[in-house]
Amino acid sequence: MTDLTEQQIPAEQAPRPATPFAELLEIEQLDENTFRGHCHAGAPMRAFGGHVAAQALAAAGRTCDGQRAVHSLHSYFLLPGNPTRPIDYEVERLREGVTYATRRVRAVQDRNEIFSLTASFKRPEPGGERHRGMPPVPAPETLLDAFSLWPEELRTAVRDSDGFRDLELRFVPADAPGLPPAVPGMPQQFVWVRIATPFPVADPLLHACALTYLSDLTLASTAGLHEQPNFFQRTEPPRLLLASLDHAMWFHRPFRADEWLLFAQRSPSASDGRGLTLGEFYDRDGRLVASAVQEALIRRLS
Repeated sequence: MTDLTEQQIPAEQAPRPATPFAELLEIEQLDENTFRGHCHAGAPMRAFGGHVAAQALAAAGRTCDGQRAVHSLHSYFLLPGNPTRPIDYEVERLREGVTYATRRVRAVQDRNEIFSLTASFKRPEPGGERHRGMPPVPAPETLLDAFSLWPEELRTAVRDSDGFRDLELRFVPADAPGLPPAVPGMPQQFVWVRIATPFPVADPLLHACALTYLSDLTLASTAGLHEQPNFFQRTEPPRLLLASLDHAMWFHRPFRADEWLLFAQRSPSASDGRGLTLGEFYDRDGRLVASAVQEALIRRLS
């Protein structure tokens, strides 16, 4: 529920072998419509919201035939999840049409519904093509790894943690050529992201679940950029409490989560203890492959 990047990771944590990212998305099938998973922490004793959302989408997709791909999801974070306890995902089959299928998922922990997701799946069909072009930002190979400026001990601890296993992030500097001009009242940030471990090509649901996870890493921090830098570029203690309230995504075109994707984000509003962020994912060919919208809780820390 809380932004993963607000997690405090002790520098003295003992290193352990990295685990392939795909294992984070694994869920156990209990019956025809019920699945069970375990989610890591995003903040002390709070399950990371992107992990919960990714597993809920996996549960929904497991009840659809393989010819239908997810094209949208809408979700609400209701209660903090406990990372030490399993989460059950109860799938309700709302619609089974010729082209579209709709699923509702309740994430339940200790008899409490902590997260709710509705996802729509569809069969492919021909149609006209258009999309916004990707800004001409520097390529990821020319940028520093997001962890490269951290002390070695902390960098090792973060790399060995559950949340950052096999993740690569490279932020585009705010003064980089090609960035859209800043608009007053609308903070923006651009980050290249990918899963470092290769994923199966023939499993689009796995890639969609991975992108759902990735989409929750930096959206909340974008909403708070008017108050503080993001976690990776901040040298002082956090001034804000950030937590995801709701999360929506639309999947426009096929993509691979284990290849570089540019996540372009901007926050047009913050008020009443809430901030709204809009995000767009582009592949290396400049195609808009997915969009995300999130509202986050923003509160000053005392």
